[in-house]
Amino acid sequence: MTERPIVYHIPVCPFSQRLEILLALRGTPDAVEFRVVDITKPRDPELLRKTRGTTALPVLETAEGRILKESLVILRYLDEVLPGGPLRRANPFDHAVESMLIAREGPFTTAGYLFVLNQDRDQREAHRDKLLGLYRDIDGFLSEHSPEGPFLFGEFGLAEAVFTPMFKRFWFLDYYEDFSLPEGPEYDRVRRWRTACMAHPGTDQVCEEEIVKLYYDYAVGAGNGALVDGRSVSSFAFEPHWRDRPMPPRDKYAGSASDADLGLV
Repeated sequence: MTERPIVYHIPVCPFSQRLEILLALRGTPDAVEFRVVDITKPRDPELLRKTRGTTALPVLETAEGRILKESLVILRYLDEVLPGGPLRRANPFDHAVESMLIAREGPFTTAGYLFVLNQDRDQREAHRDKLLGLYRDIDGFLSEHSPEGPFLFGEFGLAEAVFTPMFKRFWFLDYYEDFSLPEGPEYDRVRRWRTACMAHPGTDQVCEEEIVKLYYDYAVGAGNGALVDGRSVSSFAFEPHWRDRPMPPRDKYAGSASDADLGLV
């Protein structure tokens, strides 16, 4: 048994950042013990035993030694058991509305990650169109349920904690795909929401430079710590620290930079 819950995580992982945002909003950053997992190395057999062989992170171990998986499950659990006002809406209808918005996060996240992983220059517009369609859908939802905003309800809540880490990870699309939301009424409401989410002081666990550097391997087609052909070090490696590395090349379609070019050796 442990005195407090343990979260096994990747520091830059968006799904883990959801939990960090919750703790920041509660003002209790030490309510959970975070234990870092290096995804560039084989998993610790003891951790695999706890998770019954699965490798997806984050994973929460309760004080009683019980295991919870899936970031949304963990987020909702911590929201209920930790001291402080809940992120989720107390009113049943309001909670249903925020849950409908949260249900849009999976396709949104998938579209963004498939976009950055894409290696076919001719497919760029198709990926862009897919993501923009999802932004328009979210814009319509927010315009219906919260036209003034900027948040879904009066303050930063559960839906914002779910989406904000994705908005920040999509800095890799701004950098590697020159992506931006078009001007116009179809995107105005979601733009206000995204801007307010990313500016909230409880969400500053990561910065754009960090995301762009660490996610370089995603931009050249290798995710989750996998090695790019011809490279010996993952861009997710802990050392050298990302602050000590140069900015990666923006043209992901020109081929992978070397370990030396990326400041990894």
